[in-house]
Amino acid sequence: MKKIIILMLGIIAIAFNGCSDYIEEESLSNVPADATYKTASGFQLLVNSNYAALKGIYGGNPWLFEAGTDMYAEGRTPEPAGLSQYTLLIPSSSNVDELYASCYQLIQSVNKTIYYSTVTEQTANVNTLVGEARFLRANAYFLLVQTYGGVSIANEYITSPILTFKRNTAEEVYTQIIADLDAALENVGTGTYSTTGKVNKRAVNDLLAKVYLTRGYETFGKTDDFAKAAAYADAAIAGQALNIPFGQLFVTNALGVDNDLNAETIFSVQYDKASTSTSPTTLGNNQFYYFSSYLGGAETGAPLRSYNLCPTDYALGLYEKGDKRWEATFMTEILEGPETTNGVTKTILYYPYYRSSNPAALKVRHFYEPKWFTPADRTAWETANASRKATTFVYHPWGEYSAAHTLIKNLDCYTIPVKKFDDANTTTPSSTGPVSTRDIIVSRLGETYLIAAEAYLKAGVPTTGLDRLNEVRRRAGVANATIGEFNIDYILDERGRELLGEYKRWFDLKRTGTLVARASAHNYKIKEANFVGVGGALKILRPIPQTALDLNQNKDFPQNPGY
Repeated sequence: MKKIIILMLGIIAIAFNGCSDYIEEESLSNVPADATYKTASGFQLLVNSNYAALKGIYGGNPWLFEAGTDMYAEGRTPEPAGLSQYTLLIPSSSNVDELYASCYQLIQSVNKTIYYSTVTEQTANVNTLVGEARFLRANAYFLLVQTYGGVSIANEYITSPILTFKRNTAEEVYTQIIADLDAALENVGTGTYSTTGKVNKRAVNDLLAKVYLTRGYETFGKTDDFAKAAAYADAAIAGQALNIPFGQLFVTNALGVDNDLNAETIFSVQYDKASTSTSPTTLGNNQFYYFSSYLGGAETGAPLRSYNLCPTDYALGLYEKGDKRWEATFMTEILEGPETTNGVTKTILYYPYYRSSNPAALKVRHFYEPKWFTPADRTAWETANASRKATTFVYHPWGEYSAAHTLIKNLDCYTIPVKKFDDANTTTPSSTGPVSTRDIIVSRLGETYLIAAEAYLKAGVPTTGLDRLNEVRRRAGVANATIGEFNIDYILDERGRELLGEYKRWFDLKRTGTLVARASAHNYKIKEANFVGVGGALKILRPIPQTALDLNQNKDFPQNPGY
């Protein structure tokens, strides 16, 4: 039996979940796991379980990805105060532990895969499968090191618990991440992701670009990190232009058809409607539930929505006239229309946009005026749409539908909904509640262009970086940025326009050293003083979860600054 470092792997999972299913998988055929994994088919199932573990990382609530930033703030429903406002952020705060536990569960699953790869039936694709697994482990460590700083490196397969573990430095964790990715790049396949759904060389190049870019900002970063990041980003781009219209990247319809696996998707967490239909509320994800307003209860036929992580005035003001991403990202009109269920017809909100068989007959209940509207534009819109207005129509002027506006008018539909993650399947949300079976896109080509832009800028080649950024703007239908305005703040603005809600923002601000300044400038709940912690240290990293510290018999395991 191999010895292991248990970390939070088994203990935290048991403490949080009350079971250890991820360690001892159920053997439906009553064949012991050890014997199963030594067969080619059984080993493939083990690798598949690594992919499935991604759902534990990305499928729940997105507080650790997006809360407490410049782009999203609390609306009608309270957010976890620690993660969203920092003043109350302590090691025992709600949701602080979620990435810590779920990432280590994936790491342990990969460790198990690597162990069995040496004893399973040796086939031609074993090395490929191990390469895929090592990519997934690198991604987990990358999330951990960005969120918590240095963490414990645990790369042995667990069979018996060791309750004492040390904290590795962030520099050591980055070395581990790059080693995993180098090995992955050598071994994974080149199959098209939209066809195979598996990690390929493009995905590895994309993640290597992000890792080198992020390490380049650290005090221990290498002098060539930014140049390497640019080269890996270009390798992931591979000359492919952004030719899919932005509105088609996240398209969905009432038949359950979506475009999640399109030619620009580099890596995603995949959900299959058929396999999740037995228990969608536990097997689906919550992404569509956030970044929007609460539009009314089931009695109105409106979807369930949380009233938090609502766009700030800054986020909404990023878009200019003609930017195709505005209409593709936000539900700028909320429509109403008749829907008959079990012989009963009633007027419902929102989903008629997707489901109506006669869209021309739909009425507009709410319209959200964009930033660039002039008084003449408003008059022109109201005149042109006079016949479309519902009897209870509400016109929302610019500045009166952001997260902060809920302090003034805290009503349904008084924050603009984000539609890009909507699941228009007729069973959502009537049967599933706040759960979707759409994929969560982790990496896509538009972002890779922006990673390349930032890397070239930091590497001292701004003209090439500007070219990469302007490819994103070309697809959006807006004018090129100029070299005079091309800087980190401009890149962060462009990332905001392109990637709103896509689980990037906290990492973007933390990486670029702009978290304190931007969050306090644009989030109405946050002031600079909120970040000041114990001893005057700033709360930049999230705290090491208190549960993890309590379970560790090594009491010299240090907490992060400020806590």
